[in-house]
Amino acid sequence: MATKRDYYEVLGVDKNASSDEIKSAFRKLAKKYHPDISKEENAEEKFKEVQEAYSVLSDDTKRRQYDQFGHAAFEGGAGGNPYGGFGGAGFGFDASDLGDIFDDLFGGGFGFGGSRRSSTRSRRGSDMLMRIRLSFEEAVYGCDRDIELDTVEVCSECHGKGGFDEEKCSRCHGSGSITQEQRTLFGTFATKTTCPECGGEGTTYKRRCSKCRGTGTTKVHKTITVHVPAGIDNGERLRLGGKGHAGENGGENGDLYLEFSIGDHAFYQRDNLDIYLEVPITVIDAVMGCKKEIPTLYGNITLTIPAGCDSGTKQRIKGKGIKSESTRRSGDMYVIYSVQTPKRLSRDQKKLFESLAKTDFKDSDIEKFEKFTKKNER
Repeated sequence: MATKRDYYEVLGVDKNASSDEIKSAFRKLAKKYHPDISKEENAEEKFKEVQEAYSVLSDDTKRRQYDQFGHAAFEGGAGGNPYGGFGGAGFGFDASDLGDIFDDLFGGGFGFGGSRRSSTRSRRGSDMLMRIRLSFEEAVYGCDRDIELDTVEVCSECHGKGGFDEEKCSRCHGSGSITQEQRTLFGTFATKTTCPECGGEGTTYKRRCSKCRGTGTTKVHKTITVHVPAGIDNGERLRLGGKGHAGENGGENGDLYLEFSIGDHAFYQRDNLDIYLEVPITVIDAVMGCKKEIPTLYGNITLTIPAGCDSGTKQRIKGKGIKSESTRRSGDMYVIYSVQTPKRLSRDQKKLFESLAKTDFKDSDIEKFEKFTKKNER
């Protein structure tokens, strides 16, 4: 007969491991070697070994006996007490505890009992996501929008119960579960499963709700008014707590998330909270300088354009960007000047430019470039 491995070694834990560490190790190994999902060689034997080790180390009394006598503690000798019921292996265990673990690992229905809790526990409703298109101005200044949505709500007739005239379930007698015998790899177990008559509630109703057809929830099409805060940006989401689908068994509602896409503006360009505006100016304005009226998000202002302004010159106007209602921060506005070359000239204008061309108004940059050109002549 093969020598049994040390139970701590089987689970891969230290002898001073806490109960939580032992349970965590068992969860990982049970999922790894479970015969229904594992493709490893000898998975069934390894699974039984892990199960056996956990059945001892998860029980404080058995663990103390094992620490004192080793495997002999469960062989009916050496001062140990025999335990029966573990598929002939001589080990008892808490089936409901293992059922909880397998429900978590495999989604319930494993057959170790305790399934009533999964059917009657309150569950939070699912979240919803809607995409909303805003104009540039709506995003900058904020707005109130009417949103139409289809959602699931608690039935207003039966208040989520699904029926009327509540009474104790005749099949499970109010317990919410029924006991069944089940044969598994580890022996025969008397297990508790959710009562199919009442769905684990322990109660039934003499009259089913006609509005929700017994489900406790109804689909509703409704319109809600939402305040979109000023400064919302493209791709941002706004969370509306409790506006999602209804929860189950008294659980809270899910949330509604609104994701925004922002339209473009004919002149303004946006970068987070900053605003960019390209302002065309004439050659005369660029050479001589001038004062020019500039439109901002909050009204027109007058800016002084310095003489000798080049195309691409950027001027910052502090605090004239987008004001965020959520963060209480303000961006800046940047004016970028674009010098426009005239395409059509009158006869008099052309003569003026020809006269100007005969004058010497070269600057240092032009002179440097001409020297570079002459240097590269061949």
